Order: sequence, then structure tokens, then C-alpha cells
Amino acid sequence: MDKKHLLVVEDDKGLQSQLRWAFEDFEVAIAGDREEAIAHLRRFEPGVVLLDLGLPPDPGGVTEGMATLTEILSLSPDTKIVVVTGDNDRANAVRAIGLGAYDFYQKPVDPQLLGLIIDRAYRVHELERDNRRFSRIEDKMPLNGIIATSPQMLKVCRTVEKVAPTNATTLLLGASGTGKERFARALHDLSQRAKGKMIAINCAAIPANLLESELFGYEKGAFTGATQTTPGKIEYADGGTLFLDEIGDLPLELQAKLLRFLQERVVERVGGRKEIPVDVRIVCATHQDLSTHISDGRFREDLYYRISELVINIPPLRDRDGDALVLATVFLDRFAKEMGRNIKGFDEQARRAIETHHWPGNVRELESRVKRAVILSDSINVSAEDLELEEVDFEDAPFNLKQVREEVERKAIRRALSHCKDNISDTATLLGITRPTLYNLMEKYQLKP
Repeated sequence: MDKKHLLVVEDDKGLQSQLRWAFEDFEVAIAGDREEAIAHLRRFEPGVVLLDLGLPPDPGGVTEGMATLTEILSLSPDTKIVVVTGDNDRANAVRAIGLGAYDFYQKPVDPQLLGLIIDRAYRVHELERDNRRFSRIEDKMPLNGIIATSPQMLKVCRTVEKVAPTNATTLLLGASGTGKERFARALHDLSQRAKGKMIAINCAAIPANLLESELFGYEKGAFTGATQTTPGKIEYADGGTLFLDEIGDLPLELQAKLLRFLQERVVERVGGRKEIPVDVRIVCATHQDLSTHISDGRFREDLYYRISELVINIPPLRDRDGDALVLATVFLDRFAKEMGRNIKGFDEQARRAIETHHWPGNVRELESRVKRAVILSDSINVSAEDLELEEVDFEDAPFNLKQVREEVERKAIRRALSHCKDNISDTATLLGITRPTLYNLMEKYQLKP
């Protein structure tokens, strides 16, 4: 774990000694004047500075202390400064807050109370630092428009990069809200058709009696209200990409016509006889199980094989290690800027709630909750209550490598014992260790066959 650095700027030798040992959880650096304070600031980059405003050569005033405050913030604006003032000197404390100090404390020093203020300041510094780090992730996304850092999603992104330059008809599979249209856009943008149009149509959102004319177009007089010849979406996508979202909802009668287009690459408008050649790349998406639809006779098997030359499975948000918090932080930063809200990040409970929530609505649900929280939050940090997330019971996942290693070893031994039906010799062989070593490990982790 990173060391917690605290810089104490105080010229009183007695107070220096007292404060050096008052903060057990911090590595404390002591400075007696502005020059020494700035040198320590550059060297240690402390998260919090405890600054006495009465510094030499003006120990009776606050001129040098205020100048030190200003210089520290100019060099390290993210550092939290707690200023220490004399008794009944509230005016200068308020002035220091106006210049950018985080908080103030009036002498005489109460180590316990001052410790609480310093701990709180450092925690805010950590939260803001983490949120800045997550916000910068947006500039290092694996694909344009795709926010992801998990191994599961990085694998999907690498697949998209390989598939995009080809003309293969691609099927995107994933639950609602996982970002299938964004991946369709990435496939288009990375292809040789990027300068052409990407035309999207949702097969579930258009009534079946209108979907044919939307896809294939119609000739003048083909039906009542057809006052002019109108090309369909497929023709409009000529030279580009056609994205058929929710392909599982395509009516059976249109599936045959789409299959013929995929085979022949020509369309016939409704009411027309002329075959019109179209050069277009097809990308389809659905959240449904097409194999079940095929078994039930609701989807043509031959069409399935045509649209699934390449299949890309997009995992739900709950299966993307760490992505929920990354996404939430990016969304929060975006909405806070759009709405002009002074919101810095999530508090600890909110972060834990985000990490443990099941997210049945996936990224769409997460985005909606964060947007609502930014609107409703009364604090600089969004809470779990703002997100309207219920408290979830869970074990803290350890960050200490020794703890992580021990937990992995414990689980591996349990699994091997179960696999070998508690046979010690077979378990040791399966784990690649000797029997004495296995006995020692079982004793260490209090495991019994």
C-alpha cells in the first residue's frame, strides 16, 4: 500500500515534536519555514499539509503563512491544506479557506480532534485522486466509444479489431444494455467502409407491415400512400454498413427476403420488379437465444448461418471485472460537467455498492442511476443512497498480495480434495506438491478431508 504522507509546516520546536508522533498512520515530514516546506512538498508529494499561518519571518502575523499556502496550491492544487491559526483568529481562517485551504484548526492543539480532521482531509484527497485516475481512463479506451478495462471486454475489443477490416457478416450477442450498437459502430469505423454511412434499424421497433418497406424501399403506387418511389435502408447503406438491431424479432416472411439479399446482394423494392445491386456490410445484433427460436420455428436456420459468419459475445456488466466502477466514474464526470454540478466522485459506500450490484440492466442501468444521482446529490461525493442502491452483504476482497495468494491456495486445495474424493496422495499429485507439504498447508488453513 502507498505510504500516507503528511507535511507539517510549523516553526515551534515543541509543537514539531508533538505533531511528529501524533499521526501514527502517516509518514510525517516537518518544515519550519516556507523554503523548507516547498522542498518537502516536491520531494514527498504529501496528500495533506498541516500549515501554521504564523511562520518566520512574520511569526506574529499571517503574511508568510498565506504566501506559503498560495505557493503550495500553485505547485500541487490537489493537496489538501489544513491551516492552523491562533485562538480567536477566525477571520484569517476564513480568508485561508477562500484562498483554497481545505479546512482550519484553531490552537491550542488537541491531537485527537486534529487527527480526525487530517484523516478526513486525506480520505477526500484519496477519493479525488482515484476519481481523477478513473476519469483519465476515458482517454485510453481500447476502442473509440468503448469504455472498458476488464480482461473480458479487452478480449472482445481485440476481436472487433480483427473482424472490422473484413466484409464478414457479423452477429453481436449480448443482453440489453451491454453496448451492442457501440460495437457495431466500432466495426464500421475500423473498416474500409468508414467513409460510407452506417444505417441502423431496430427490427423490434417497427411494425411488421412497415418493416419491409423500411428495409427494401417501395415504388410509387405500390400501396395506398406511396406517392413517390422511396429507397429502403439497405440501399441507403450502399458502400457502408447496415446494422440490424434485434434481428431475432424479424418476421418470418421477411427473413426469406433478407436471406435472398444476403445471397444475391440485390434488392427488389416493394411493388417493383427491378433488381438493384447493393454493396453493403451487414452487422446484426440480438439479446435473444436464436438457437431456441430456430427450434421453435421462429427463425430460419439458413438465415442464422448467413448472419453469423462471425459471432461476438458481449458479456454482461456483472461479468466484467472492475468495469462497473470505471464506467460509473466516467459517467459521473461527464454528467457533472454537463449539469455544472460540483461533484467530485463517489463515497466509499457508493463505490462498494457499484462493485457488488448485479446490474440487471447492464451499462444502460448504470448510466441512468449515475445521471439521477448527479442531479439529486447534495454532497460533493455521490452516496449509495443517491444511486438508490440497496446495501449488499459481501466480504471485502483483500488487496494485500499475501492474503490474495493464501485465499487462492485455500480454494485450490479444497477443490483438489473434492476432485480426488479426499484422497491425500492423489490430491498432492494433482496439486504438484509432496504429501508433507500438503499436510502442512492443510494444517495452515485448518482444512480437513
